[in-house]
Amino acid sequence: MKDKPKLRLRISQLLIFVVLAINTYCAVDFIVRPELYMGAYELSGEVGRVVMIGYGILFLMWQVPYFFALAQPIVHHTSLIQAVLMQMVGLIGESFLLQSIPMEHALLRGSILRFIIFDAGGLVLLILAFLIIRKTYGKQ
Repeated sequence: MKDKPKLRLRISQLLIFVVLAINTYCAVDFIVRPELYMGAYELSGEVGRVVMIGYGILFLMWQVPYFFALAQPIVHHTSLIQAVLMQMVGLIGESFLLQSIPMEHALLRGSILRFIIFDAGGLVLLILAFLIIRKTYGKQ
């Protein structure tokens, strides 16, 4: 039974890793291939390119707590809580944002809806990771 806490730790880390990997992939892709995303946000030209790269940099910057949570979710449980809260802020903010976009901007609405779905899934995985750590190792 000694291996059960270790298995739970690894499952928690796997859940964190999935969210971090997808977030990081998206961030890097926005930076490396901004032209793929400009149209979805009704942007074009140099301004669109720079805005998309800027979003990618922001996405990457926001991943810092996720790295600490992944490395040591018990020691850095605060980073895991921060990751959960960041994911939640994204989901809530994007939901409000979607409501403010007129229906005639279907492509833009679809882009924001993808972020909502993505952030909701990530939030579920991070909450599961948090609950596993909390159940296994108690309140930190």
